[in-house]
Amino acid sequence: MTEVRPSQRMRDLGVVQHGADILAEPAGAFELPAEKTAAERVIEQLTVAMGRIAQAHDFSGKGMGLAAPQIGIARAAATVRPAEAGTEPIVLLNPRITASSEEMDEQYEGCLSFFDVRGMVPRPLRIAVEATALDGTTQVTVYERGLARLVHHEIDHLDGLLYTARMRPGVEPIPVGEYRQTGRAWAYER
Repeated sequence: MTEVRPSQRMRDLGVVQHGADILAEPAGAFELPAEKTAAERVIEQLTVAMGRIAQAHDFSGKGMGLAAPQIGIARAAATVRPAEAGTEPIVLLNPRITASSEEMDEQYEGCLSFFDVRGMVPRPLRIAVEATALDGTTQVTVYERGLARLVHHEIDHLDGLLYTARMRPGVEPIPVGEYRQTGRAWAYER
């Protein structure tokens, strides 16, 4: 029996894969509250896709995120499931990072859009994110540590960036099998 590669498994679940133009372009912002129905529809599609992905791959205790471009929708919406069990998913509409700490850490990250590799990525330990609510108001939320990393990763998707753009020069992603042997784990997968 042939083993299905992790990236092929994600493709089969409807996740757009590395190399697709939609992953390299900034997502279009929602005009809220005028586009409330469209935003709700995209949030629902993200929720359904995350459920499908979570059934196929165990992210318990690790957290996961999904940006609309990863399911073929070029709009500025993303959802993040925190690592803590029972925590409500975070919905991000038109998010932008307004502040970040100078204190950084560097951890391995994975991405559903190229799940065969992991890369060591430096990110700030604390970020402030301004997002738009469905009623058009804006709110700023501060995220820390692993949750900051997850949220930052998804906002990068909405800006047309993959985590490889944040890796240090000369550092390359490693195959997932090699990553599993490092003993280091990150929020996307252990």
